[in-house]
Amino acid sequence: MTEFKEIENSALKLDEKHRAELAKRLIKSLDEHADEDIEQAWIDEVHCRKEEIKSGKVTPIPGEQVHKEARNLLNK
Repeated sequence: MTEFKEIENSALKLDEKHRAELAKRLIKSLDEHADEDIEQAWIDEVHCRKEEIKSGKVTPIPGEQVHKEARNLLNK
């Protein structure tokens, strides 16, 4: 039996509380790296949008207007 299968079999024998805790920790270990990548992507996006606004390439739309238009689209 492979090491993975042994770990999997052992994990599945845990009670529900411990399986849930293990799942939570495993997911968190995957999210940590993804969070860094996502954070950097958002920072890059903010810089890009800021430059587009400063250059006049785009015109900002007030949040109220965006929400109103989104609600109208969803209610169709």
